[in-house]
Amino acid sequence: MNSTDASLPRLRLRVGAKEDATVVECSGRLTADVAAILRNEVRYLIPRSKRIIIDLTDLTHMDSSGLGALVGLYVSARRASCELRLINLNKQVRELLGMTNLLSVFETCGQFFIKMP
Repeated sequence: MNSTDASLPRLRLRVGAKEDATVVECSGRLTADVAAILRNEVRYLIPRSKRIIIDLTDLTHMDSSGLGALVGLYVSARRASCELRLINLNKQVRELLGMTNLLSVFETCGQFFIKMP
């Protein structure tokens, strides 16, 4: 998938550049039936970017498959010397990462807000 706007059931991705990073804005639900959409889009970006920020501002729910997709992307990015960061984690996502002891694995940028034009 190589589009700047990927509209599919339950998950919407918007990809753009912001300063020195590629930003992937996620909205909707990141669940088993759509986790591959995020995984494929970001895997395409990894060799083309030194820094990828996944903005979860508008993510309403994430299940274990969504978590698995993020972990897999983190590993792929590290192997390619690409920095992968998560920003704007909602309470449910933060709790899921905390329960699985993965919160510290992701280099979170805090709660600041980056919106693409």
